[in-house]
Amino acid sequence: MQLHASILSKDGKPEFAVLPYEEFLEVQSLLEDAEDLRALRSAKSIEAEVPGFSLEEAKRELGL
Repeated sequence: MQLHASILSKDGKPEFAVLPYEEFLEVQSLLEDAEDLRALRSAKSIEAEVPGFSLEEAKRELGL
């Protein structure tokens, strides 16, 4: 992904980056995906030690 940012300066120093709206939406989507992946990895790490059970065991337990 290539960004076409315009840099706005204040007192001769870069202060803001302005992106075309479509690029902003793409960056926003990528950041949301990265956050979702981080949350998934965290949840998997927390649940790694929790014993699981098969679908058949769940059906038996629920009387299905």
